[in-house]
Amino acid sequence: MRLTALDEAAEAIGLRTGQGLAEARAICPTLDVAEADQHSDRQFLEAIADWCDRYTPLVAIDGVDGLLLDITGCAHLFGGEQDLIDDILGRLLQLGLEVRGAISSTPGLSWAAARFSDNRQVIADEAMIGILSALPMRALRIDTDMSLALARVGLKQVGDLLVAPRGPLTRRFGPELLLRLDQALGREGEPIVPRRPVALLSVERRLAEPVRDEEAILDLVGRLAAGLRSGLEGRGEGGRLFELLLFRVDGRVFRIEIGAASPLRDAARIKALFNERMAVLHDDMDAGFGFEILRLNVLQSEPLDQKQVAFGARSSDGDDSLDFIDRVAARFGRDFLRQPVLHASHWPERASGLAPLADATPAAAKVAPPVRNERPMRLLAHPEPVQVMAAVPDGPPASFRWRRALHRVVRAEGPERLSAEWWIDGEDASPRDYFRIEDSAGHRFWLYRQGLYERGATDPDWFMQGLFA
Repeated sequence: MRLTALDEAAEAIGLRTGQGLAEARAICPTLDVAEADQHSDRQFLEAIADWCDRYTPLVAIDGVDGLLLDITGCAHLFGGEQDLIDDILGRLLQLGLEVRGAISSTPGLSWAAARFSDNRQVIADEAMIGILSALPMRALRIDTDMSLALARVGLKQVGDLLVAPRGPLTRRFGPELLLRLDQALGREGEPIVPRRPVALLSVERRLAEPVRDEEAILDLVGRLAAGLRSGLEGRGEGGRLFELLLFRVDGRVFRIEIGAASPLRDAARIKALFNERMAVLHDDMDAGFGFEILRLNVLQSEPLDQKQVAFGARSSDGDDSLDFIDRVAARFGRDFLRQPVLHASHWPERASGLAPLADATPAAAKVAPPVRNERPMRLLAHPEPVQVMAAVPDGPPASFRWRRALHRVVRAEGPERLSAEWWIDGEDASPRDYFRIEDSAGHRFWLYRQGLYERGATDPDWFMQGLFA
């Protein structure tokens, strides 16, 4: 067992991360330890990342104990870079967290300065080399073995690398060392990959006084939705997926999503959908001391054709049926209303399925009519094995046992061969031979034989696929 995290008192007596627990107890017999919970730590870090969305939507999780924020174009909204980092760290301190941070033009240098240099730094481009040179090799995000190997040859600080020839370093330590150095200095690009998709459009309201009342929240949602309309009109689009973010004063963030069956930009309809959704989430959404920031995002959009409405008619982005679908989906979930859709497969169990009515397009919902009643109206959820007495190699069944009942065949049509879908099941998948069967009681079945006689290591198997009306 090893130490994975330390508080200030443990660091003060010389303990270090990665140290064995037995060695640590030898140094401090009264050491108080708790078992690490990586899952809970990850959830806590993601909650802090949600909280950081108030500053920028480009938030990425860095390892197990860090966050990277791309604040390009955001700092002026908070009074500048220094005021921004002071606000972030100060608010987190009020929430009971001691956090270190730094701002620079590269993620690598910010990572290094936050962990190995003074806190709350804003590093100018001209000061990058000077600050990075004084940091230890571990500030380049290299593993411990490489940093020890560099120390053995006298390279202990990043500044030692800057004056060393690059060719021998690459040959001895590989390309990663100089890549990390170039990333920290901005010579190589290093994009920040946000943990959530960036919204196409976004509007936000920061409140002087937090709100708790649901009606007041919905009123603000309607105003935010009205603010989205001009942006959507400029793009010639309507929103299909909307997200509402509610930032509570104690740091917790609530995310509420609603979808639309057709593109829309009507503020009243958007507000109505959030009203339906929040009615379901009412018991789970604790307002606490209130919400101080509300943000409405458009996550997905599609082109929206404007239609002329009659004089005196209600202006809407869609008809009443689509409005009904949206409201039901918002209240009970998108899977509550479903419709059959076709898929590109000739195997029966894959040829169709059920899709949310709000997502399926009219073209996808068309079902091809049966050809000469060759396909049964009822298919089993999964093909069920049957025991068959049949002539070989290609003869139809003479009798079969299904669900412990014996059926004697009086009429049979087939076989109809369907080739295997090798791009899904692999090259060794076997074809199917389908038979339309009628038993002595007049019941009609759809059976198939999986595989070919004398072509494999075992005899083919028989399955029940469906029943005719």
